Amino acid sequence: MKVTRKQERTIRRALDEWEQEGALSAADAQRLTGTLKRVVLDWQRLSRYAFWTALACAMIALGSLFADSELMTWIIDLISFSSFARIGLPALLAVGFYLWGFSRQRQESQWHYSTEAILFLGVLFTAIALWQLGERLDNGSGHIAPLFLAGCAVYGLVGYFGRSGLVWLFFLLSLGSWLGAETGYMSGWGAYWLGMNYPVRFIFFGGALLALCWGLRSILHRRHLYTTSKATGLMYLFIALWIMSIFGNYDIDSWYGTTRAALLPWALLFAVAAVICIYISLKTDDGMLRGFGLTFLGINLYTRYFEYFWDGMHKVLFFLLLAVSLAVIGRYAERIWHAGSGGK
Repeated sequence: MKVTRKQERTIRRALDEWEQEGALSAADAQRLTGTLKRVVLDWQRLSRYAFWTALACAMIALGSLFADSELMTWIIDLISFSSFARIGLPALLAVGFYLWGFSRQRQESQWHYSTEAILFLGVLFTAIALWQLGERLDNGSGHIAPLFLAGCAVYGLVGYFGRSGLVWLFFLLSLGSWLGAETGYMSGWGAYWLGMNYPVRFIFFGGALLALCWGLRSILHRRHLYTTSKATGLMYLFIALWIMSIFGNYDIDSWYGTTRAALLPWALLFAVAAVICIYISLKTDDGMLRGFGLTFLGINLYTRYFEYFWDGMHKVLFFLLLAVSLAVIGRYAERIWHAGSGGK
């Protein structure tokens, strides 16, 4: 069996544990160890990183194109003779890349990352076509949400049937953009919609996305979209909670007169969400939940430090108290861990 260096260490450690506990004989452990063949270079990971870098370079090149005013003027003059050239040409290119990607996926399923790169080029040209369509249909109303909804439909179908996590990510990002644009338009671009500012809306949006992700996990697992959906839902939820812990459900004008005590419930809610995330990760051994929980718990602590103690408490004392509290938690977890090992 071909394994990476990290996988080999994990398997060898498990075999040693089983041998010491008597669940596996020395001969069987030796035989299983002999089947391991270490891969010197993780070509799969290299392929993924190479295509990600290539896509990043393509996006930088596209951004540089838009930043070059002379070149953009020349291109606009070249295609300004008809709406079809401005809208139809990138749309046709997008369809071409989508068909090419689906064709490769059917014929050569092992080229997964190159297929995703091709489908992502279709995403870029779809965005350009929708941008030009918005320019053509603009009547000054500022109602751009239907364009994001059209992007959601395209990216959602392509991501689902193409089993592309990258395209599915753009579907979820477009869905969040549609929510912000639509509720902003319905509220007259004011601070509140149904009594909620933007972060509160995205707390509910992130929570709903996570609930749907859990309810549809079997379908998303089959399409290889579960991890992307869960990570995006967590990102929406925690970033919105972080902003709420700083600004609360206030607009900019009223926020300046808000006391820290009024914002404290949001900070506590942010901390509780992170702790729940960590607790679930410890029960289920979910690395993603653990990473999000620990990261945003740390962000919450640092934010509260700058908010409450930057001027009033010496930094040495603050971090000393933080270190002691974390050490107490670590010692408690260590006791539970040793108790569980003794029980075995």
